Amino acid sequence: MSLRALMAPGELLIAPGVFDMISAKIADRMGFGALYMTGYGTVASSLGLPDAGLASYTEMVGRVATIAGGTATPVICDADTGFGGLLNVDRTVRGYEAAGAAAIQIEDQVFPKKCGHTPGREVIPVEDMVRKIRVAREARTSADFLIIARTDARTTHGIDEALRRAEAFARAGADVLFVESPESEAEMRQICASFDLPCLANMVEGGRTPLMTREELRQIGYRLAIFPATGFLSVAAVLTKAYGALREAGSSKGQGLELFPFSEMNTLMGFEWVWAFDKAHAE
Repeated sequence: MSLRALMAPGELLIAPGVFDMISAKIADRMGFGALYMTGYGTVASSLGLPDAGLASYTEMVGRVATIAGGTATPVICDADTGFGGLLNVDRTVRGYEAAGAAAIQIEDQVFPKKCGHTPGREVIPVEDMVRKIRVAREARTSADFLIIARTDARTTHGIDEALRRAEAFARAGADVLFVESPESEAEMRQICASFDLPCLANMVEGGRTPLMTREELRQIGYRLAIFPATGFLSVAAVLTKAYGALREAGSSKGQGLELFPFSEMNTLMGFEWVWAFDKAHAE
């Protein structure tokens, strides 16, 4: 079933954030309808840098190819501002689609962008973002490759300006509307009530938007919800505990750590295929 079909009215598609191949492979086998390649987590895990427009198109499209190529679940991929002007957007859309992404997310921030739940975000003129969306539509080879248009106007310019921009994005041909960082349930309801297109909820633990349950999001009217930070925040917490215990005790033995079984990690990474290959080609 296509992503578009999974976001039918009354339905809610949940997409967990993935940021490397371990997180992607674990999420891939859990039966989600889609995965979300988070820009924050991908840049943090691959470069150790903040999500502040520092990763290049080449670096990000390479991660798209790795994650989409190593999973069976459709992957929604963060492309920041499209990595530049209209020619860059054209190249980015073509590259992400060719790399195996099922959908691309492009935002209206001024370059270099900032993480959506941090202060200081500025947006480009709405007409410039509309042109980016039109170029994105022209660049894709399949209508099944979805264009998610995000506006970051809410925090600096208010909800009315964010809604005005989202309406312009809808008219330009966006497939999904992403109004970033609404600050109340009332605003979230206003967003979903304003558009016939699917709207995306960005559920960031500790972010500016209230965290909602699946049923609450569905009742509000959202059709797609991403949880970009759940995975890497969980990993950071577990590693802090595990490494802290190792530092203090000098060993993992007897520390009561919750560890993924080594044998299951071998299965996850595909070692059975390696062993079968070695056996088949043994002299």
